[in-house]
Amino acid sequence: MTPEDIVLRPVLTEKAMDGVADKRYTFTVLRTANKTQIKIAVEKMFGVKVKSVNTVTQRGKLKRMGRNEGYTPTTKKAIVTLDESSKAIEHFSALQ
Repeated sequence: MTPEDIVLRPVLTEKAMDGVADKRYTFTVLRTANKTQIKIAVEKMFGVKVKSVNTVTQRGKLKRMGRNEGYTPTTKKAIVTLDESSKAIEHFSALQ
């Protein structure tokens, strides 16, 4: 599995962007990926040193459209904290 398969996209919400100053970045990741795989993927993709990884699984919400109902997909987010000696990820610094 390549790092691009594990780390799907960055989360660009207001709360996620508050952590960029503390070198804390949030990504949507593959649901079956564990913390070790996420750590290795972020280090390879961005060339940084990861200190810790926290994960959150968000269950899908029940949505209705007329008389039909279904669930949105279940997703997994990873909050990645970089080491103090590591450089920042450039993609996020351009958004501030």
